[in-house]
Amino acid sequence: MNSTFKKIAVGLSALMVFAGSTGIASADKLDDVLASGKLRCAVVLDFPPMGYRDADNNPAGMDVEMCKDLAKEMGVEAEVLGVTWAERIPALISGKVDVAIASSSDTLERAQTVGFTIPYMVFQFQALLPADSKIETWEDLKDANVGAAIGTTYESSFTDYKTANWADAPGKLSTFQSETETFMAVSQGRVDAVISTDTGIANVVASGKFGDLKAGPVAPFGADIVGMMTLRKEYGWINYINLFINRSYRSGRMQELYSEFIGGDMPDLTSTGVYY
Repeated sequence: MNSTFKKIAVGLSALMVFAGSTGIASADKLDDVLASGKLRCAVVLDFPPMGYRDADNNPAGMDVEMCKDLAKEMGVEAEVLGVTWAERIPALISGKVDVAIASSSDTLERAQTVGFTIPYMVFQFQALLPADSKIETWEDLKDANVGAAIGTTYESSFTDYKTANWADAPGKLSTFQSETETFMAVSQGRVDAVISTDTGIANVVASGKFGDLKAGPVAPFGADIVGMMTLRKEYGWINYINLFINRSYRSGRMQELYSEFIGGDMPDLTSTGVYY
């Protein structure tokens, strides 16, 4: 090998080492999903109308349809993995799923572990009560035994609110592993009220599945803005899903799904004064 060729070879070797060390040569999650032919989505399936099982025990709901729509746009097969609230992030970190389309509040705490997309839904937190409950205002909850599903934003938000405003009140918070357990607890009288989202509560009350319940006061926490989650480092994948959400909203497809599963007008996904 002459000196010129030797210099070129050394230079190429150095470039390959640099590319490998910086990840340039490796495929990202978007490439992985396209190559696998399958999109694996984590969805909470006891949170109707966003995620649930239909009469044939098949995954259904708005989050499930969003997974199917994303898979269709990519030309791959959609695979839905049912998870609890607490299992969403571990399912991502362990590599069991490619994305969590699971009505996840975009908190800064979670964003230290996973990557968030732009919003695709907005909820309000609300109390669910027995039909004969005397609770009328949010302040009435300070002396009550209130339930919430563990790992949810409404659990942590209620805890923070209680600490800041009702520190000396006799009421307490009881946590449960899933939404279903939470709804059963209030229907069976094990708690006085539970906290969930307005859409979930409307569905529970209308279905009558958990007995005679009613929607209670809305929490003063503000809007609950949710996004899809994936691995924090997957910038290309997050950008792709962001564009998918944007185009789904612009095309009217999100409104179509919202009308089917929830009813009414799709909420505004923008934050005033913020490019979001």
